[in-house]
Amino acid sequence: MEGPEIVLKVGKKGEIYTTKKIREKLGIKKGGLVRAIIDRGRLILEPIPPLEEIIKNGIVELTPEEAEKLSQEAQKKKGAYG
Repeated sequence: MEGPEIVLKVGKKGEIYTTKKIREKLGIKKGGLVRAIIDRGRLILEPIPPLEEIIKNGIVELTPEEAEKLSQEAQKKKGAYG
């Protein structure tokens, strides 16, 4: 386990509230996504970086065709495509 143990609060509807320090350390931003993994009775949360950040940081290489497809999908979600 990394760092000290931190106790988090669970809300009335089952929400798990993190601390600002945890969000900053992991790069979790308001409106962002996290992946939840259940492993041997443990809940593991991993931040999912936005697509723009992945491309910007060069984590993934895309062909022009793949980039166009992703662009079209994003535009459709925003209601700005054909």
